[in-house]
Amino acid sequence: MRIFAAVLPPAPVVDELGAAVDRLKSLPGADGLRWTGRAGWHFTLAFMGEVDESLLPELHERLRRAAHRTPPFSLRVHQGGRFSQRVLWAGAAGGIEEMRLLAERADAAARRSGISMEEHRRYHAHLTVARSRSDDADLRPYVERLEGFEGTPWQVSELALVRSNLPVSGIKGEEPRYETVGSWPLERAS
Repeated sequence: MRIFAAVLPPAPVVDELGAAVDRLKSLPGADGLRWTGRAGWHFTLAFMGEVDESLLPELHERLRRAAHRTPPFSLRVHQGGRFSQRVLWAGAAGGIEEMRLLAERADAAARRSGISMEEHRRYHAHLTVARSRSDDADLRPYVERLEGFEGTPWQVSELALVRSNLPVSGIKGEEPRYETVGSWPLERAS
């Protein structure tokens, strides 16, 4: 099973960002990008890749503990950026340090559960909104349009474990389907 730990924005936040992304789709060259679907928007905390289902019970318990040790925090979608010329993303502001800590705890939970994780790198909160099919796409106009975007804050109160079901039909434009397979409330540990 292909899984990752994530923070899932609530529907009103997705709708708010969706309106801004819809405006980006009217820019020249937008039809050359693969736009991600609103149903799949998330902030990845720790990507685990293919995981044997036998490791899930321990992973669930360790993620539950990570959530229990993390207090809820405020977050908002904020501006945007790009990774090279391939990925356009919306950023986050607010409880970034809290989110970074939650990402580190999710990563540690996976490692301690026996999941082989990629090399550790500094967490960068982002939500992917589009991908380019080539390295020569100019994403700057899209990033410039997102510079002024300030989403409404919301309270992050849950850590989710999400299964990524990759497209298998071969239909052009088909996207992965995401399914929440576990979630744990953030709590202030006493």
